[in-house]
Amino acid sequence: MAFAVFMLLQEAAVVDHAAEAGPASPFEVNFGLFFWTLVVFGILLLALWKYGWPEILKMTEERERKIQTQLAEAERLNTEAKAAIAQGQKLQLDARHQAQALLAEARSAVEKEKASLVDRVRLEQEALLERTRREIAAERDKALLELRREAVDLSLGAAAKLIGARLDAETDRKIVLDYLAKVETAH
Repeated sequence: MAFAVFMLLQEAAVVDHAAEAGPASPFEVNFGLFFWTLVVFGILLLALWKYGWPEILKMTEERERKIQTQLAEAERLNTEAKAAIAQGQKLQLDARHQAQALLAEARSAVEKEKASLVDRVRLEQEALLERTRREIAAERDKALLELRREAVDLSLGAAAKLIGARLDAETDRKIVLDYLAKVETAH
């Protein structure tokens, strides 16, 4: 409102001045214009001092409080962010240590399992070798027994041809077996 009054008065002063004189020199001082400009400036200053200045001051203080609040909030958030970063780095380091521990544990478990498997294979191999030796010994004994029977039968057959007469088979077999037993104990 004050600005509108100022503009009207200034326009009136300019119109009066233009009507009074012809071309004005830039160095010429018009005391009427000067007076009314001072009056309008004073009124405007009083209006601003009474109505505008408290509002401007209030808005400035409010803005200052708002900026301080925002700065405090930003500082708090910055502190929280730094703490969160530090905690994240600590968690990352802990996770790395846990992963290394798990890897070491897994390697240890693999080595133990490998050793266990090697021992188990070695035991199975020894058991298989022992079983094979027993089977070979059993087969050898079986083959020797079969060979004795064959030898007894061949000896009896040869003796029967030589003697021409045959004793009973059981007596013949007993005589040959006794002889073979004596021969085996001598070796």
